[in-house]
Amino acid sequence: MLRRIATPRLLRELGLLSVLYAVYAVGRMLAAQHTGAANTNAADVWAIERVMFLPNERSLQHWALAWPELIRAANSYYVMVHFPATIATFVWLYARRPAHYVWARNVIVTMTAAGLALHLAYPLTPPRLYSPLAMMDTGSRYGQSIYGPVGTGIADQLAAMPSLHVGWSVLVAIMVIAAGRHRLRWLVVLHPITTCAVVVVTANHYWLDGMVAIALLLGALLIWRRVRPRRAVGSPVWQRDVHARPARGAVLELPAALDATTVELDAGQPSNPVEPSVSSRRMSA
Repeated sequence: MLRRIATPRLLRELGLLSVLYAVYAVGRMLAAQHTGAANTNAADVWAIERVMFLPNERSLQHWALAWPELIRAANSYYVMVHFPATIATFVWLYARRPAHYVWARNVIVTMTAAGLALHLAYPLTPPRLYSPLAMMDTGSRYGQSIYGPVGTGIADQLAAMPSLHVGWSVLVAIMVIAAGRHRLRWLVVLHPITTCAVVVVTANHYWLDGMVAIALLLGALLIWRRVRPRRAVGSPVWQRDVHARPARGAVLELPAALDATTVELDAGQPSNPVEPSVSSRRMSA
């Protein structure tokens, strides 16, 4: 029964995310039509960063260029980790932490929509394409670039602000820490840290691009804060999915996403007196 219910829901989720990504890709390509404004904005961003005393991206890249293997690794990370890590996290949330999945989906959609609006309103040439900075396009230099000529392909190269590489990586870290149980889950913080360094060393983004992306993520988290997943009052952290709402039509069956700790409640352990658990509600049904 659950399988019959889960398949349409999964297809619906995949369809929704595919449509949103298509709209996002088209919007990014529209932003590529403003080369002059993008270059002007790049000069402004560079000047603002110097006023903010942020580290110099050009100096950092020049230092990293002394280690070609480091640059190749950074290029590979930029190309091969961004989407796979995000997709893998959402697949895991969907299969094992459905309540967290819905929350994460709403947050990433809100953040990405805000990012698209900013791409259209504020086109920005990345450091590797802004000639006054004389920064190397490391992807092209080492034959690892995923980009074609400006204005072609699904990725608009004049939409550096904000850096969704950074924004999504921070969201992935938040979701793994919030929904995970193993103590090693905290190692996921290395993902956004590495991503921030990679997008700068490869000259794909400025520091400010990542900072704005994180600000948009925080705004999305605030918007959806009232519907974030809750864990049972007084329960340990590994039981935080006990109160996830079951799928429609699956009231009498135990979803696979619930844990063994929930099954123990069915065996006769008392439920939370303040807020009944999913299992206790099923028993009463």
